[in-house]
Amino acid sequence: MGPDPLDVSIVGGSGYAGGELLRILLRHPRVRVKQVTSNRCAGQPVAVLHPNLRGLKPLSFVRVDDLEPCDLLFLALPNGASMHDMDGWMAKAPKIIDLGADFRLRDKDHWKRWYGSEHARPDLLSRFVYGVPEIHEDEIRQANYVAGPGCEAIVSILSLFPLVKHRLLKPSPIIIDAKMGSSQAGRTPSESSHHPERAGAVRSYKPTGHRHAAEIGQELGGLCPNLSLHISATAIEMVRGLLVTIHAFLDDPETDEKDIWKAYRREYGGKPFVRIVKQNQGLYRFPEPKILQGTNHCEIGFEKESAGGRLVVLGAIDNLVKGTAGNAVQCLNLMSGFPETEGLDFPGLHPV
Repeated sequence: MGPDPLDVSIVGGSGYAGGELLRILLRHPRVRVKQVTSNRCAGQPVAVLHPNLRGLKPLSFVRVDDLEPCDLLFLALPNGASMHDMDGWMAKAPKIIDLGADFRLRDKDHWKRWYGSEHARPDLLSRFVYGVPEIHEDEIRQANYVAGPGCEAIVSILSLFPLVKHRLLKPSPIIIDAKMGSSQAGRTPSESSHHPERAGAVRSYKPTGHRHAAEIGQELGGLCPNLSLHISATAIEMVRGLLVTIHAFLDDPETDEKDIWKAYRREYGGKPFVRIVKQNQGLYRFPEPKILQGTNHCEIGFEKESAGGRLVVLGAIDNLVKGTAGNAVQCLNLMSGFPETEGLDFPGLHPV
């Protein structure tokens, strides 16, 4: 007999992030899903909203008021919701992973600037570790509270981190062009998600002022204080997936691609969920979100322009997995002393 499984519960399990957590956790060999909350759907089987989970476990939604203590609690709530009840969540579990934005930023003034309200619990901001395992592995292993990054933020951070750390880029300008699938907007329908409005669309919905710039700047700014980041976000006709195309300029235009390879290998060698993709043949010579659907991988590619020192970096993820739920389970594994890849070995599908 092995050790008892870890009891975990999910607050806010009716959304897409909650569904992805369930998909992964119900097949995790060291975890037992104890409860999943949804006040709106209380009493209904989880498979009503997440039909891909039929037959895995007879689990039904419960009301938040019926939440029992557990070993680790996932919070999959809208931005701005978890901080108002954090004392209650902490009373339910000694370890918490918050998938929302509430504790991603370490500065309460930055929260107010980007989210437009006073932070309800600035006293707790320093207690949450920013959950990028490839950069903060040691801190996550020791953490009781982890804040999951935004999906656009994590792929941009992973794509840029080695280049900024090793001073290969000019600090300004760095332009991030993000193309996002519809699932990143969440389950709640809106006018913009209405099929006649969304189908066939290539819609620039945030040309400037994207909130995730705060997270990216927080993570990379300490490595390069004069860093100047600019994000544009476009919604495209894809359900899952996120591709960033990053335009930057090499600090030394004579830097060759071998030096760029070395920087990525130095930081991500042995990291199980980052793959550098730069092939000379085939359809998928560079990162492509389509073939990452359901996986916890981040793929990064790059190409140096032949003249002028411009470097184009491409990063791709499934926004619901490495961008949200899969990354959270990766953090759970580190926090619990499990193998980092436990429950996250799905290789993706082709064709899709």
